[in-house]
Amino acid sequence: MAEIRIFNPPTLGTPLGPYSQITRVKASEYLFIAGQVGARADGVIADGFEAQVGQAFANTLAALEACGAGWGNVVQFTSYLVHSQDIPLFMDYRLREFPKMFANGAYPPNTLLMVDRLVKESLLFEVQTVAAI
Repeated sequence: MAEIRIFNPPTLGTPLGPYSQITRVKASEYLFIAGQVGARADGVIADGFEAQVGQAFANTLAALEACGAGWGNVVQFTSYLVHSQDIPLFMDYRLREFPKMFANGAYPPNTLLMVDRLVKESLLFEVQTVAAI
């Protein structure tokens, strides 16, 4: 089992949202999960930003579970948004859902990037995940 320590050293200050500054990992195996978007397994794309975020994280959980892992194994996220005006919606989602996903309050580091577009024009959000098992 991986030894995962997620923390915020006082020298880096308080994070601007529900994430931590550092994850320190001792593990025998890592999972690198391709960016997940707001499309179901049948290819149907969720309607609207918040629905796409929820579907992308549901897809991420399915990928984790396919490897015998869960949210507690996540060591880093990279999130991609197409529209900067969706940042408040993304932060609201994380504030609402991350306490359920990460009950211990140790939220993995997250890099947030704005991109011109994703693989399909109708996609608004993508999340890439690194996990340790």
